[in-house]
Amino acid sequence: MNPVRVRFAPSPTGPLHIGGLRTALYNYLLARQTGGVFVLRIEDTDQKRYVEGAEAYIMEALDWCGITPDESPRKGGNYGPYRQSERREIYAEYVKKLLDSGNAYYAFDTEEELTARREAEKELGNHNFRYDASTRMSMRNSLSMSKAESKQLVEAGTPYVVRFRIDPGETVHFSDTVREQVSFQSDELGDQVLMKADGLPTYHLANIVDDHLMEITHVIRGEEWLPSTALHVLLYRAFNWEPPVFAHLPLLLNPNGKGKLSKRDGAKFGFPVFPLRWEDEEKGEVAAGFREEGFLPEALVNFLAFLGWNPGTEQEIFSLPELVEAFDLKRINKSGARFDIEKGGWYNQQYLIAETNEALAPLVRGVFGKAGYEISLELAGTIAGLLKERIHRLPEFFTNGRYFVEPVTEYDEKTIRKKWKPDNRPVFEALADSLENQDDWAAAPIKEAVVAFMNANGLGFGAVLPIIRVAISGSVQGPDAFEMLQAIGREESVQRLRMGYNAFDALKA
Repeated sequence: MNPVRVRFAPSPTGPLHIGGLRTALYNYLLARQTGGVFVLRIEDTDQKRYVEGAEAYIMEALDWCGITPDESPRKGGNYGPYRQSERREIYAEYVKKLLDSGNAYYAFDTEEELTARREAEKELGNHNFRYDASTRMSMRNSLSMSKAESKQLVEAGTPYVVRFRIDPGETVHFSDTVREQVSFQSDELGDQVLMKADGLPTYHLANIVDDHLMEITHVIRGEEWLPSTALHVLLYRAFNWEPPVFAHLPLLLNPNGKGKLSKRDGAKFGFPVFPLRWEDEEKGEVAAGFREEGFLPEALVNFLAFLGWNPGTEQEIFSLPELVEAFDLKRINKSGARFDIEKGGWYNQQYLIAETNEALAPLVRGVFGKAGYEISLELAGTIAGLLKERIHRLPEFFTNGRYFVEPVTEYDEKTIRKKWKPDNRPVFEALADSLENQDDWAAAPIKEAVVAFMNANGLGFGAVLPIIRVAISGSVQGPDAFEMLQAIGREESVQRLRMGYNAFDALKA
């Protein structure tokens, strides 16, 4: 049996959609599991829709997620070139084979002629004009005219496209790992264009030729390509080639489960649908990315793997090597997968919790840096340890922990009205004085000092800790109070206590 070779073949027409990233992931998992090869091929034959920077974006997204190809335009390989725009002569050779075998023909119809024919058909009540066996003989092509006439037009440089000749009345069967047995009627297909007037192939021809020449054994792609597969099977047959194994993945659905996940859904529900941030200078558009929104790549990969696949066990957290070991094409679901961003956040939180404080420190430091605060790696690691079980995304280290670097300006009024008694102000001033004289400023000795003070003054934790918490951070929620005090530092902590007392008195006045 030939070694497994799979490919991810995106078009550089914009940022990589999260659904495309999932397709790349499934291809990668199968390649790694079988000891095969994962190929990145850039399908850039549609030059009108080509977007500068999109190819680099695709490669960066794959690298960030750790699903790096074995062969690609950047890395090379024995089956290149890996950009379709660089394979033009190859396609021309195979178009000629189809023309010579009678499986394809020249069509000289102009856009104006095609438009006029469609309008004429509409007037007759036919709103679905198709260029096929029922209409081709009334059009301007090498089947409806003599060989000499069509040859003369070609040699004269008359613009033409090459169409695939599809005979009606045939049922096209093929197997699909996800869909099992699938069939289409050839009457539904029409004589598709294989080569455009600019000499570049359409997706259908280039896809088939490249997959064959690159010895692709499995084609794993989105469900939206399922209707095209019948045409592809017929093309394989016309070339007398063996088709690869097909696996068409279920759609990623929007959070309502009603329709394919789109950029518009991301804007509507407030979450990214691209792995990385994307800026389109021409259109003036900016799209959020999972990386910039604070997701770890390992968490995103784990989340995506479960959108359409399951391991058949209760386990949900999988490292990339564990996904490789567990992955099975036969466990891909047929039905669409609803995109649940809250579940994605849960995955990210699990990975944050499992990560060491030392590993998170540079990321936390970067988050604070973007907010305008330069902090040490030591403090960043401390903040990571105190907050990682309370957040879902990296930016929340700052939004939930800005009190580590700046004084509190807003306080939990409900707690203050309930807990603060202005008559006890002298007692809490004494607590501030005691802490100001605390030599060993670490969580454990700070706690010992506070407990000793409470015992000496007949106070319990319920009377003291909420006041400390709100004065230090503005809220009674948060990590261990004494760990917070240690991280903020003695001088700043004492100053915040005294500022807090003034604010609490004013609130109760």
